[in-house]
Amino acid sequence: MSTIQIEILNPKAIRLIQDLADLELISINEPPETGFSKLLAKLRSKAESAPSLEEITNEVELVRAARNEQKK
Repeated sequence: MSTIQIEILNPKAIRLIQDLADLELISINEPPETGFSKLLAKLRSKAESAPSLEEITNEVELVRAARNEQKK
């Protein structure tokens, strides 16, 4: 038995793949969830709102500026 990973480009292909699974020619397995993705989902579920990319960028710039001041 060999295992491959495929990327479905056309949603109609899902039906074909499911038909192959119904004929027991292939089996469909969902990839296991990693510890990181579980943690990320948990953190996101508890957050009222996620920071925007702009807010993250501003925070990173502030930290970098503070670090550069300490080096001088």
